[in-house]
This record gives sequence, C-alpha cells and structure tokens, in this order.
Amino acid sequence: MINSTREWDWMDENKLTDNNIKKNNKNSQMGRLKKYNQNLRVEDNKVYSYNTLVAEISGDIIKKVNWSVDGKTSSPTTTKHINYVAEELNLIKK
Repeated sequence: MINSTREWDWMDENKLTDNNIKKNNKNSQMGRLKKYNQNLRVEDNKVYSYNTLVAEISGDIIKKVNWSVDGKTSSPTTTKHINYVAEELNLIKK
C-alpha cells in the first residue's frame, strides 16, 4: 500500500508548476544522454567534458564557462560535447 501522506507531502513541497515540470523533465533527460557517455557527463546544471567543467545550464540556456587545460581554452571535442547537450536537452547556446 502507498503511503499517501508521504506522497502528498512531496507534492506540497514541489508544487506542480510548468517550470518545475520542465525542470524535472530536463533533469530526467540529463541522465539519459546516449552519446559520448565515457567522456561527457551532466551533473545537476554542470556539463563536464573529460572531467573538466566546460558549461553550465540555467533554465533553457547552456553557457560555456572559461576553462583551461594545458594552455588550451577550447577544443573541437568540447564544442561537440556542448552542442550535443544543447541539442539533446533543447537548450539555447550562449
């Protein structure tokens, strides 16, 4: 039997607004990225390429962050990773 009190407590705390539904759907999608799964990951609102933070997600926007590895501040692979996340999660690139 389902503990209805607990279920309703959760619903009260997380009011079912359009924004929360969108946010929860995006969070669910983040865990389901199929390509580049060995070298690309999304945790919360952060995008990591080869364990380097390369972008952050805010709402419907993905924005590259400044990073530097061995003097490099951009790479074709990182660009491909950011573009892939943006496309998969339907985000606007800034």
